[in-house]
Amino acid sequence: MESYIRLLEQAFVIFRLRPYSTNQRNELKKLRKIFFVDTGLRNMLINNLNPPGLRQDTGNLWENFVIAERMKYNENHGNYPSTWFWRSHQQQEIDYLEEAGGALNGWEIKWGTARFRVPTTFSALYPHCPVSLVSRENLLEFVGASG
Repeated sequence: MESYIRLLEQAFVIFRLRPYSTNQRNELKKLRKIFFVDTGLRNMLINNLNPPGLRQDTGNLWENFVIAERMKYNENHGNYPSTWFWRSHQQQEIDYLEEAGGALNGWEIKWGTARFRVPTTFSALYPHCPVSLVSRENLLEFVGASG
């Protein structure tokens, strides 16, 4: 299976995010998240071309789309931050982390306009890492397409 995943990465069909960890006991270290570069291909493979209101996977699809667009923006502008996601053994999660210039920033990605709270475990471990919400309202700002 690993060789297929590596082949799909080399063909720019998928990419992986590694978990962020500073060797804390309550953080996951081995799990990887796999994203499609093109969410249309993802939808074709799972045979689901329904609009968001008729899908069970809208949140996952939105997260994949947002992270893929951020990665494309960074690549196209010569930005090469280190990227991760964060998850604890208690299933607390930060969807996307970037470190550039020594600064770590996090984002929680939500399809709806629901508010979010930064997991207390994350805040305690990384008090200097701001975490922001990415939603449909501020997507363009996040992927660098505004202004």
